Amino acid sequence: MALSAAGVPHTLRAYEHDPRARDRGLSFGMEAAQALGLDPAQVFKTLLADVDGRLVVAVVPVDRSLDLKALGAAAGGKRAVMAEPAAAERATGYVVGGISPLGQRRRLPTVVDASATQWPTILVSAGRRGLDVELAPADLVALTGALTAPVAR
Repeated sequence: MALSAAGVPHTLRAYEHDPRARDRGLSFGMEAAQALGLDPAQVFKTLLADVDGRLVVAVVPVDRSLDLKALGAAAGGKRAVMAEPAAAERATGYVVGGISPLGQRRRLPTVVDASATQWPTILVSAGRRGLDVELAPADLVALTGALTAPVAR
């Protein structure tokens, strides 16, 4: 794993993914928070948006929504819309519900919500449903070349 190679302290946190959770109205991220017994504000989801024709990664708490206008501004663009799931999967190499901000096919501009800095560690997808990785927000920012900005609402 890239985190080990980079010498970044982290913990893999596995849980049993329930394929029917979405049928019960539970998002992939909220399922992870509940299964791991964590505050949803500490568990982050990875979303992709199209900002003026280029894909941008947004990392926001699972209990909040992405503010597309704020993301567009943070990414230096004017217009932001959610990327099509198929485009997100092609660009990252991960399936929706398991998209990690780490280890993507190619490095994309990344914005981590500023609330991440309130936690000593946060959790993000480790690249598949049912597996998250816990790491310091500063390490996530450094590894992804991200900037932090208030992009969640």
